[in-house]
Amino acid sequence: MRKNICLLLAVCCGFSAFAQKQQDYPIQPVPFTSVKLADHFWNSRIETNRTATIPASFTRCESTGRVKNFQMAAARSGKFCTTYPFDDTDIYKTIEGASYSLAVHPDKQLDHYLDSMITIVGKAQEPDGYLYTARTIDPIHPQAWAGPERWVNEQNMSHELYNAGHMYEAAAAHFLATGKRNFLNIALKNADLLVRTFGPGKRTVAPGHEIVEMGLVRLYRISGKKEYLDLAKFFIDARGHKEYNKKSKNPFENGVYWQDDTPVTNQEEAEGHAVRAMYLYSGMTDVAALTGDKEYIAAIDKIWDNMVSKKIYVQGSIGAVGDGERFGGNYELPNTTAYNETCAAIGNVFWNQRMFLLHGDSKYIDLLEKTLYNGLISGVGLDGKSFFYTNAMQIRDSFTHPDIERERSGWFTCSCCPTNIVRLIPSIPGYMYAQNGKDVYVNLFISGSANLKVAEKGLKITQQNNYPWDGGLVFNIDPASAMDMNLRIRIPGWAQDKAIPSDLYSYEKPSAQKIEIKVNGKAVDYQMEHGYAVISKKWKKNDKVELTLPMDVQRVIANEKLADDNGKIAIQRGPIMYCAEWKDNAGKPSSFIISKDVVFTPTYNADLLNGVMTLKADVKSVNVDEANQNVSTVTSTLTAIPYYSWANRGKGEMTVWFPEQVKYVDLLSK
Repeated sequence: MRKNICLLLAVCCGFSAFAQKQQDYPIQPVPFTSVKLADHFWNSRIETNRTATIPASFTRCESTGRVKNFQMAAARSGKFCTTYPFDDTDIYKTIEGASYSLAVHPDKQLDHYLDSMITIVGKAQEPDGYLYTARTIDPIHPQAWAGPERWVNEQNMSHELYNAGHMYEAAAAHFLATGKRNFLNIALKNADLLVRTFGPGKRTVAPGHEIVEMGLVRLYRISGKKEYLDLAKFFIDARGHKEYNKKSKNPFENGVYWQDDTPVTNQEEAEGHAVRAMYLYSGMTDVAALTGDKEYIAAIDKIWDNMVSKKIYVQGSIGAVGDGERFGGNYELPNTTAYNETCAAIGNVFWNQRMFLLHGDSKYIDLLEKTLYNGLISGVGLDGKSFFYTNAMQIRDSFTHPDIERERSGWFTCSCCPTNIVRLIPSIPGYMYAQNGKDVYVNLFISGSANLKVAEKGLKITQQNNYPWDGGLVFNIDPASAMDMNLRIRIPGWAQDKAIPSDLYSYEKPSAQKIEIKVNGKAVDYQMEHGYAVISKKWKKNDKVELTLPMDVQRVIANEKLADDNGKIAIQRGPIMYCAEWKDNAGKPSSFIISKDVVFTPTYNADLLNGVMTLKADVKSVNVDEANQNVSTVTSTLTAIPYYSWANRGKGEMTVWFPEQVKYVDLLSK
């Protein structure tokens, strides 16, 4: 059992005992099972996920017919009773998240429930390993997207391999958390079917919705079966060879929507459906790490640079265009129609973690943190049972695009986002630390303790902080005995006057505060390497490192090529992006003008939105009379709240960007 718990780092881009002997990521994450949190900000969310989100997700899987689909598939009788063929994955993802929870919070009742659910899933599997309820229930009359035969519509919309990928992820998580093989055996049987079906000299397909590639790598790490890794690469290399209308600008006609317009090694831009793209790039990064494929690495580096410099919102969200839930063109980042699917933010976290493990640069964790604290957790309500599929940048009473949500929902007909939240939240401690030999990386600042080994010696690191509200950080270093170690503490880009790792967004003024690091109460010199402060010494018990990050309120401006943001600012404090919503601002936050002399006052309010730092300032507010004849300005108080917390008190206007002058106010929004 202990061995399986240790193997849980395979769940978070990690390594099985087998994989560590092979070529792999040079940096290894410290598994979340080795980290015990004592942090209000994240502990409350993880506990809410355990006690509210996971049970609600299973309940909704049962009440919406998702479980019934598996039961009918087992009976080989009935009619597929939900809407989409990928509805199977909502059960898989919830099992995955529940397994993560079990790994650190044993729960016999949940454990038994998972076994019963896995039994239902297993009975739906066909004798040769095929598992896809949309066809198995009634193979003569399958769900419309499935196609008349197995795999014939996979490159388009059947999602057969997408379902398989999520099943592999869930089965790996369950096995590594519990030591049980009941779900793993189902997954391996299905993966063996894929190996027999696809590959050189067999059937070829570029999966229509990627993730099977990531899932196959998971199974490879556990089993050591190289055929799984080879098949993951085969699926990736199959892209870009289908005949499309290359002259068409329609992404559905030219293959861009599926990242299938050109071979992956020729791709240079983040393109197409944003969630598909994140899963593809994550899979490419996995395979590159495991095979040393330099062409893959060159491609993902170019794609990452394109996304971060031209295609990401200020709060870390991606996928601007609702038509196809996809990336737009370069600098196509509108506010009133911003789509920003929650699943895309989750995929962005997956990819940036992998890019860090590959390259060791803090800029990837900077982006991961920006997404995590802003455009990702905005996707789940504070109650853990209400969600956003899209994450808006601006909500106006006068106009809001019909695809953009004004209020949270309990679930959706397509509920990929809520169940993705279920599996992401409990794994967050696994993103805090990483290691490469004697180099120990501190990536995220979350109170709690972590246990790891350096040169076969035990090491405990305990963080004490009130992040993200306070920049004072303390790290207690407790080795089992004196040890040489290079402690690498990330100095966030936002603390070095970098709003994002590109010129897409920047600060209007640099921070005046210098960053000082103390060891045992004395200031120390340190080297900066790839965004990390490196402290190299022989560490002893009770060594203490202190670091204070500047928590200035920063005015963020956008590249002039972002037309919607010209003449406007966004507000940032630490890693947190802010917005103003109706509840605190007389219903009209879009009326405010934040001139250059405005000063914000931070105030922590423990009773608001589960505890948040608010920002207040006296500003001008534009008023239009009832006859729409006269415009005037009055002095008002603006109250800004963390972006992630909006829409937890009803629906109304919200905005992230604020004009600095009257001429940039959109009066139509009044």
